[in-house]
Amino acid sequence: MKLTLLGTGNAGMLPVYGCTCQACDRAQHTLSYRRKKTSAVIEHQGKQLLLDANADDLLTRFPAGSIDRILLTHYHMDHVHSLFDLRWGEGTPIRVDGPDDPQGCDDLFKHPGLLVFRPPLTAFKAFSWQGITITPLPMNHSKVCFGYCFEWQGRRIAYLTDTLGLREDVTAWLVANPIEMMLIDCSFPPSSSREGRPPVNHNDTDTVRIIQQECHPKKMGLIHVGHDLESWAMDNPNYFTACRFLAFDEQEFDL
Repeated sequence: MKLTLLGTGNAGMLPVYGCTCQACDRAQHTLSYRRKKTSAVIEHQGKQLLLDANADDLLTRFPAGSIDRILLTHYHMDHVHSLFDLRWGEGTPIRVDGPDDPQGCDDLFKHPGLLVFRPPLTAFKAFSWQGITITPLPMNHSKVCFGYCFEWQGRRIAYLTDTLGLREDVTAWLVANPIEMMLIDCSFPPSSSREGRPPVNHNDTDTVRIIQQECHPKKMGLIHVGHDLESWAMDNPNYFTACRFLAFDEQEFDL
């Protein structure tokens, strides 16, 4: 099983249009520091499972017939916008699973085209894909949202975006099911760098540190990264360790 991060940025990506902060300036001049919107793909037994569908190059990167299934975290536009192009394709229908959100996004449910939206998943009710056990975990967000834990031969990767903190029942589940790699939303630097303003809808570094202390993942990669966090990280490298790091686009994790 291999998980590849197609993008690790937030909705503004990196560099942010028109921004001249040090992180955006660096990303303008060095392609490896650029961040697309957060999404991923899991490859296993010759099949590919997309985690969200927002890659600008989705239609060319994944030719017809190569996408076995799509798993959505939620229906905010920055996580599903490529579905609006994909749905008009031809060929084998593509199954789409996600949380219970009757509103969805715009007219996707009304005009699904190639997409087959399945009945919504249920929190903590595991299901199987190609022998991998997948458990939906409810996140704290402005729209109903799931993170997912992927288990293969007793080893687990947790993919947790978009969220602000974790619910008590999710924390308890993660403690009871030890995580090898946690890929988690972290859009903001600490509150001390934001004049004490609390984070909204997404984690900051203070929240992530608490989650790490409570859930004890072996390693933690930060995703859904905003340019303010990236700029802060350039000045505060000591926050990051071998066990807590900024993930980057195209990074791969194997079980």
